[in-house]
Amino acid sequence: MIMEAIVIHVRPGDLLVFDESMSRTVVVHTPNACSFRVGNCVRIRYSGAMTMSIPPQITAIRINRIPCLW
Repeated sequence: MIMEAIVIHVRPGDLLVFDESMSRTVVVHTPNACSFRVGNCVRIRYSGAMTMSIPPQITAIRINRIPCLW
């Protein structure tokens, strides 16, 4: 699955992103978290598995920066 979102917080090992299409925040686990900055727009590829926690959590397979369109 693919999610496009904006980074709202960066911590070692994970990102907190805002998924515009679903209007929710999501924790994204990734060893490359420190490669991103608050305000980056990203495309996240993940398995489709998402926890039912608040906020939900996913593990990224791949993350790329993309141009912000919103």
